[in-house]
Amino acid sequence: MTDFFAGIAPVTFNPDAPADELAYRHYNADEVIAGKRMEDHLRFAVAWWHSFAWPGGDPFGGQTFERPWFGETMELARLKADVAFEMFAILGQPYYCWHDADIRPEGATFAESKRNFEEIIDYLGTKMEAQGTKLLWGTANLFSHRRFMSGAATNPDPDVFAWSAATVRNCLDATHKLGGENYVLWGGREGYETLLNTDLAQERAQAGRFLQMVVEYKHKIGFKGAILIEPKPQEPTKHQYDYDVATVYSFLKEFGLETEVQMNIEQGHAILAGHSFEHELAMASALGIFGSIDMNRNDYQSGWDTDQFPNNVPEAALAYYEVLKAGGFTTGGTNFDAKLRRQSLDPKDLIAAHAGAMDVCARGLKAAAAMLEDGGLEAVRKARYVGWQRPEAQGWLRSATLEEVASPVEAGQIDPQPRSGGQEILENYVNRFV
Repeated sequence: MTDFFAGIAPVTFNPDAPADELAYRHYNADEVIAGKRMEDHLRFAVAWWHSFAWPGGDPFGGQTFERPWFGETMELARLKADVAFEMFAILGQPYYCWHDADIRPEGATFAESKRNFEEIIDYLGTKMEAQGTKLLWGTANLFSHRRFMSGAATNPDPDVFAWSAATVRNCLDATHKLGGENYVLWGGREGYETLLNTDLAQERAQAGRFLQMVVEYKHKIGFKGAILIEPKPQEPTKHQYDYDVATVYSFLKEFGLETEVQMNIEQGHAILAGHSFEHELAMASALGIFGSIDMNRNDYQSGWDTDQFPNNVPEAALAYYEVLKAGGFTTGGTNFDAKLRRQSLDPKDLIAAHAGAMDVCARGLKAAAAMLEDGGLEAVRKARYVGWQRPEAQGWLRSATLEEVASPVEAGQIDPQPRSGGQEILENYVNRFV
């Protein structure tokens, strides 16, 4: 045991707890919602990078956090793991997620980094077995080191492409070894700063082949989890190729991967793409590629990716409504890809941030399940499109020609009149539940 969280008791469900006590007021892991335990619906995960590796900097200032495990030695990496699993136990989190660079120190060579990585993976495995915490997904950091300044799979230098392939192979092996349920690819530098020096067709071909190789290797080693792509429109690059769900789907179709790869959708990234979170979730569901979510938010005044813990119940309710409509999570879950504010220095802040976010998600889930059970939104949607159930309308979608569809209009048999969409009524309806 470490003493980092000394004096902080496990967080439990206690809706009557005093205001200053760390407790779950809404998240009751064993409460059954829509036929399933709340824990099994939400499948919460802690993000290793923001919780244990991020030093508290921002674009205008450096480190504010002082953590006893900060440093580049294996001893400190093991200490970081000890603290992480103590936090998982305090929160009762069933899952966690990592990047390779967050759990092991960087070596002087690829071989040294790999040895460090394999050693810490074995250490995590023993802790997972002892505690019962599971790996939601692993991923490779292909964006922080200067070698990735021009991309990883899309880099103009094929040697970086090869280095990236070796890194992903190791991370996928490690995810498989630890029983991870998904593997994520986030293209943090897979984009461009200026078209003046960029060959879009070349880079797109590289990205497509790289992903094909990842899928091929997944099947070769017998990894049964999902391969996930996490879209983001911009930042750190000016324009990233994995802009949003629809863009990624067209990419998957081009390279024959639409049945092999799913989406890990982040709320903050959806907003940066000019969408709502629920739009991206609904789009992924409609396209058959919904997988998992990163639940965080941005500061809507800042306009950049601030990665804050969720605190908006109506937003969470609309998101989980789409998750439930999609059938709920299978291998995916709710990962808190969120970080403390750089002024929140204390260990208690880390626990409080996660506990509060879990309560927000629990409230959102309960509201979403209640709306689905009530059926009000679905009834309105069904009624709005009822005309498409007419036989002639069905024929228009199947085999009719443009002339055949136009004919009844030209004969004076059709004179459509606008009907209200009733948006305000539906917004009032949602507010009854949240």
